[in-house]
Amino acid sequence: MDPHVEQQMLQTRRQFFGRTASGLGATALASLLNPGLLSASTHFAPKAKHVIYLFMSGGPSHIDLFDHKPKLEAQHGKELPGSIRMGQRITGMTSGQKSFPCVAPMFKFAQHGQAGTWVSELLPHTATVVDDIAVIKTLNTEAINHDPATTYIQTGHQQPGRPSLGAWLDYGLGGENDNLPTFIVLISQGSGNKTDQPIFSRLWGSGFLPTQHQGVRFRSGDDPVLYLSNPPGVDPQTRRRMLDGVGRLNRMAADSFGDPEINTRIAQYEMAYRMQTSVPDLTDLSGEPKSTIAMYGIDDKGVDGGFARNCLLARRMVERGVRFVQLMHRGWDQHNNLPNQIRGQCKDVDQPAAALIKDLKMRGLLDETLVIWGGEFGRTVYSQGALTKDNYGRDHHGRCFTMWMAGGGIKPGISYGETDDFCYNIVQDPVHIHDFNATILHCLGIDHTKLTFKFQGRDFRLTDVHGNVVKGLLA
Repeated sequence: MDPHVEQQMLQTRRQFFGRTASGLGATALASLLNPGLLSASTHFAPKAKHVIYLFMSGGPSHIDLFDHKPKLEAQHGKELPGSIRMGQRITGMTSGQKSFPCVAPMFKFAQHGQAGTWVSELLPHTATVVDDIAVIKTLNTEAINHDPATTYIQTGHQQPGRPSLGAWLDYGLGGENDNLPTFIVLISQGSGNKTDQPIFSRLWGSGFLPTQHQGVRFRSGDDPVLYLSNPPGVDPQTRRRMLDGVGRLNRMAADSFGDPEINTRIAQYEMAYRMQTSVPDLTDLSGEPKSTIAMYGIDDKGVDGGFARNCLLARRMVERGVRFVQLMHRGWDQHNNLPNQIRGQCKDVDQPAAALIKDLKMRGLLDETLVIWGGEFGRTVYSQGALTKDNYGRDHHGRCFTMWMAGGGIKPGISYGETDDFCYNIVQDPVHIHDFNATILHCLGIDHTKLTFKFQGRDFRLTDVHGNVVKGLLA
């Protein structure tokens, strides 16, 4: 083909798509600059407006924390019966073991609250709020390794590339505060396993949704959002003039090519400019009463970048209308030295998580805020490696594990589901992670079967083609 003809055809195609998209592009840009303009309405009246997801990365041991099995003491050190395991798949880390001795927890359990909820001595502060939470003992997943399991519960699929839960909520509901992102992520390192699995940014990514819906990670320190502050010599007026100039160039490109990502970029620049004022105010805890700082367990230095500070920040975020706050706390992957490591992990999260529930409740925010606590799977009843008098490890276990939920439409003060005497299999009321995500969306007024996005010729959704709302968890 004559190169001049080919170039002319290329320009014609670009002009066609650009002109076709220009009207839609203007509408899309308006909605990006004003998120409430085109945000989807809920399918029914929501109970929750916000979500705070306390994600315990690595897989907390449900056996040592919530799922009390007194009969397990008689099985301690004995081989896990074949009738319990039933030839189920295990990880490569223990598949070569010649022996699978059962391990009863070395921590004491006690009943708390009006319903007598069983809680380990490792979580004394959580025990004080059991009347406000629903403990779910029968979560289950097909994934048995960290990356696919975390990707699965966060995106509804074991392989990367799908939108995360927070991105779906941003897409479906939009935000309430024009000066802060709809979806914010905070990460802390626990005192348990210091070499725990990495946390990838795609876990708060937008997948095939427009990139405006991805989460924004906040960091500890003087610069919570990278590259947000003006460099030396650049004042707000100069920044404003620069953004206006770049915006004009981007709008010219959007008119020419019709690429929706250009409009996303314009909106992100504008959001970053507004965040230069809103973020420092949000992250400044100096105005919080000392009693609140002490309740969360934030250290005296006032610069704690860990889980306690993040929990308080999460409360401040939902107060300001942030839709979805994800706190990810690493260190729960305890294949060995579990008794020592889990003590540290629980000390990290127990007081702040309980304080968050109490703080939200005192401020009248718990009824409209759904709080979630849990990881990607649980741990095995059998020991990984040698079992000694005061030490053991546990491998990954997706057949059953425990999470809890509170506020925002969840029935308080209950334990849901039952596992067998070995904490190995579910015997009553299973909750698959698709059911779990369907229930989260339901609390926010969303029918999980109707929140869809067409991609590559197919309507995708968070729960794929599965999932049922767990009505027994609803208030």
